Amino acid sequence: MTVRWEARADLVVVGTGVAGLTAALAAHALGLRVLVVTKSAADDGNTRWAQGGIAAVLPEAHEPGDTVARHAADTRLAGAGLCDEAAVAAIIAGGPAAVHRLRRLGAAFDLGADGTTLARGREGGHSAFRVVHAGGDATGAEVERALLAAARDGRVPMLERHVAVDTLRTPLGAVAGLLVLDGSGELGRIGAPAVLLATGGLGQLYQATSNPAVATGDGIALALRSGAPVADLEFVQFHPTVLYTGAGARGRCPLVTEAVRGEGAVLIDATGARVMAGVHPLADLAPRDVVAAAITRRLAEEPGGVNDHVFLDATGIGAEPFRRRFPTVYRACLRVGVDPTREPIPVAPAAHFSCGGVTSTVAGRTPVTGLYAAGEVARTGLHGANRLASNSLLEGLVVGGWAAEAVAADLAGGRLADPRQAERPALPVAPVAERDLLQRVMSRYAGIGRDGEDLAVIGSVLDMSAVDSPLASRELVEDAALTLTARALIASAAERTESRGCHVRTDHPAPDPALARSLSVRLTPSGQPMLAGRGLIRSVA
Repeated sequence: MTVRWEARADLVVVGTGVAGLTAALAAHALGLRVLVVTKSAADDGNTRWAQGGIAAVLPEAHEPGDTVARHAADTRLAGAGLCDEAAVAAIIAGGPAAVHRLRRLGAAFDLGADGTTLARGREGGHSAFRVVHAGGDATGAEVERALLAAARDGRVPMLERHVAVDTLRTPLGAVAGLLVLDGSGELGRIGAPAVLLATGGLGQLYQATSNPAVATGDGIALALRSGAPVADLEFVQFHPTVLYTGAGARGRCPLVTEAVRGEGAVLIDATGARVMAGVHPLADLAPRDVVAAAITRRLAEEPGGVNDHVFLDATGIGAEPFRRRFPTVYRACLRVGVDPTREPIPVAPAAHFSCGGVTSTVAGRTPVTGLYAAGEVARTGLHGANRLASNSLLEGLVVGGWAAEAVAADLAGGRLADPRQAERPALPVAPVAERDLLQRVMSRYAGIGRDGEDLAVIGSVLDMSAVDSPLASRELVEDAALTLTARALIASAAERTESRGCHVRTDHPAPDPALARSLSVRLTPSGQPMLAGRGLIRSVA
């Protein structure tokens, strides 16, 4: 294909979720020429589906005795020994200022009974009520609305329905722009000394997920092809309470926010027995990996394996409080014929969040000059082996802003490449597996429980089924990204011969102290994912 059009910018942001829009707004305010690229509509990403809220210890609204240090300790505990302590400390400390900036942009959060102080919820793994929320359980939608309105009011340029195909690179390997397919299927070239990946997650690797259809691991693939390492991909968090809509459910399934359990709901099995009793000191408010694994074990223990879901009993919350606090969950339940104020909600675990991603500092810098990452696509070290609830919007807000500052500093310091030095772009050719087959084998063999033989099956299936294809359409770009991301994930999962956080190996059920480190993956010259040694970025600059 021939390049049909060109554009220029100081910074290209790929993605319009919390991290991407925060970065774009901050960079625009710093005087940079910013261009935002998104493959769908601007609001059609993961952020608007986030229910729980933003975890932050706000000076004006916090539980007595709660501190930033306590929030950081909860984060490290959930991360099961793999958090970067410096990254945790920096991001958690940056949370209050980030929330205040968001409120100044117009985001409206729920207020407490006094009508002035922000209301706070508690979710799994948190030792205090510190999660601020909006619209009851529609925090992500309000965050997205506020950021998108601010970007449009500030005239931040956006290219909707433009698919990022590959980065442009100089002969020395620096990133110097982006190759994109527009809505008409024509190829365009955007020259820019800085590209920020804010593409979200990889939930579409699995048949059932809380993620929307756009979560296809695009940023992971772009980074790997650009020479950047990815890390901790084996840690895919399965949310324990996604609304069960029937056997064989596919695609995005409605989430039942963890905050419902924070208000007193409990998990029960088909007999009415408590699922989390005696499993963890926090019981139903244990970290997500613990709860999801407990549900999986309980279902496996049932005679004949007749049930594929458990129940969340929220009837004790009260009808009016439930409808007011959780309107999104309430409507989703009614759509499948369940009244959550009168009967338990059928739930099951589903793929939810990637704790790993593109190796980056908390300022968004990757090891590749000119390439930055923020949000779910990035591995800053905040989450470790398991993300603490409601730390994801927090990370996007904090790191997105800092990444914009990093780009501005790197531009001013002459540390980025001249886009005119970029090599002539060519449409990439990459292995593409059939999506339905990929999702079926990933769901069966790389879900909550994995073993070495099962992971080898996935590799064999992908090797036999993937076909090298030019990435000439959005579907091919996405399917190639899913194929490459799956290969990188199973490479890490096979190497991690232990169970830790949300990575559960049935053939290695205990943690191994020797593996209390992150595993990094790069591409070989032939395009195959390969474990890339043990060194990861530790700086928070």
